[in-house]
Amino acid sequence: MAPVRTVLLVDDDQNLREVAHYALSRAGFRVEEAANGRDALAAARARPPDLIVLDVRMPEMDGLEVCRELRKTSRVPIVFLSSADEEIDRVLGLELGGDDYLGKPFSPRELVARARAVLRRLDPAVVSKDVLRRGPLALDEERFEASWNGNAIVLTVTEFNLLAALLRAPGKVFTRDELISRAYDGIAVSERTVDSHLRRVRAKLAAVGGEPIETVHGLGYRLALD
Repeated sequence: MAPVRTVLLVDDDQNLREVAHYALSRAGFRVEEAANGRDALAAARARPPDLIVLDVRMPEMDGLEVCRELRKTSRVPIVFLSSADEEIDRVLGLELGGDDYLGKPFSPRELVARARAVLRRLDPAVVSKDVLRRGPLALDEERFEASWNGNAIVLTVTEFNLLAALLRAPGKVFTRDELISRAYDGIAVSERTVDSHLRRVRAKLAAVGGEPIETVHGLGYRLALD
């Protein structure tokens, strides 16, 4: 029997929380709630969930700040909730380490589908048991660990999957559409989303001395390792 996954649902709108809580519970998730950013951060640290559904605009610490604080120590998957006209918030959320976003208003069915898709990327049953290696870069898909020259790199789920896609075919130029199909498990995301996540991956690699991801202008990205 598959383990029950816990979702921390964070939004200051009580009606939205009630609807989302009901949909997620019906889908088999255990749901915990928080009505503001500070309570969400405390709850995530006290009882780490499997997934956080996090509103961007909230009192007492907004969702972006919650994500920023969590990413200092945690790679828990985060799905942001944002209004349709808050594009800058969605971009910032992805830049800070969010894994997906859902625009308000949304259907409960879509929320459940997004939650399942993000968590599926963490399922060890759907990844190979091999350690991917190329030069100083290594990805252990079973343990969900990445390193450069033995130095650990903490990646989010989406960041890990993007780097794994590139590492499986070093030298190949991947278009953004190809990376979306390989790393986002069927979720419809924009090219800007891919760029945001790869920008974070590059920054994390650069912090430990690695710069293996190249931009091929007009085409996409490739992993270039000697």
